[in-house]
Order: sequence, then C-alpha cells, then structure tokens
Amino acid sequence: MASVFVPIAYVIIVFGGLFIFSYFYRKHTSTQVYEPYFPSHPERNAYVTLLQKTDPPASDSLLKSALVRRAMADVQRVMRIREDKPALQNLLQKGSIGDNLWNSIINAEKELEAEIMEVVAEANSFVEGWGQVIFPTANEMIANEKMRATFENIPEVKAELELKYDVKAKITSTVGGPNEQSKTLNGLLSPTRPDSAASSDAESGKPGKKRK
Repeated sequence: MASVFVPIAYVIIVFGGLFIFSYFYRKHTSTQVYEPYFPSHPERNAYVTLLQKTDPPASDSLLKSALVRRAMADVQRVMRIREDKPALQNLLQKGSIGDNLWNSIINAEKELEAEIMEVVAEANSFVEGWGQVIFPTANEMIANEKMRATFENIPEVKAELELKYDVKAKITSTVGGPNEQSKTLNGLLSPTRPDSAASSDAESGKPGKKRK
C-alpha cells in the first residue's frame, strides 16, 4: 500500500515545487524595474512644456511644429527598435546578453506604441484627420534632412578624397539641390515641407483649436 503513495507523493512534491518557484519568479520579475532603453525624450518634454505655458500661451503654429518634431523622434525610435530587436534576439538565444537588456527593449516597444497613440490624439486635437498623416510627414522630413546633410557634406568628402588619393576629385552636384532630387526620387512627388503642417490652418482660413 505504501508503494502506491510514494510515486504520488513524489509527483505532488515535484509539481508543487515547480508551481511555487514559478509563482515567486513571476512576482519578482513583474515588480522588477528595468533600465530604460531610451534614456529620455527631449522632444516630448519640449512639447509638454509648451503646452503647459499659460503666460503667454504658446501659439498653435509653435505647438504644431513641436508636435511634428516629437513625431520625427518617434519615427527614429521605431526604426532603431526594428534594427536592434532582431540582433538582440539572436544574441539572447546565444546567451551573449542577459534578460535585462531584452526586457528593456520590449518595454521600450510598448511605451513607444502608447507614445504614438498620444501623438495621433494630439494631432487630431488641432486638425481633424491630421493624426493619420503626421507620421508619414515626419518620415518624409527625416529623409529630407538626411539628403540635405549628404549634400552639405560634399565639400568635406571631396577634400578627403583629394587628400587620400592626391588628386582633384570631380563630384557633380545636381542643379536645384536636394529639393529637386526629392521630386524625382522613386517617382514620387516632393515631400511635404516642414512648415506645411504647422501652417495648414492659416492657409485654409480656419482658426486652430484653442486649448484651455
């Protein structure tokens, strides 16, 4: 009779121990605070500061510009997470990094989703439907800034080539600059100008939303 209870007691002890361990482990990990993947968000802080100004209150055009800059920072964070996450997952599987770094990027991804929803809501509070286009506009502005930076660095690249090869480098620039190139890039129209979103109300003759 005793031989029947021995395996039953063994199974109860093993599974009971595993259950207790998993319970306390989940409780510990749920309360653990991980180091943020992105240390701070200056663009969001700047927008909130302008939004809270009351004497005098910030103009709608200034708030819109700050919101677009905030959206541009969010787009850059999305691109960085998309680049870093597969590499970190591979390193985690190999045991090269700990769980803390992986959990940090997972938490950053969740926080970024909430941030994007907040930016969309803020954009719609100015102009109905702006939330649907603010991130595509921010993406185009980032591409324009990268293209502009490339053209501005042409003299430095030319000087480096001349110094490296001891010859005169011939670099032909396109007439019209980066704005003209952006019109023909991939057969698309030129991206929206940075101030187009901020001046949408002024051009249409409709006043912006007054904030309390």
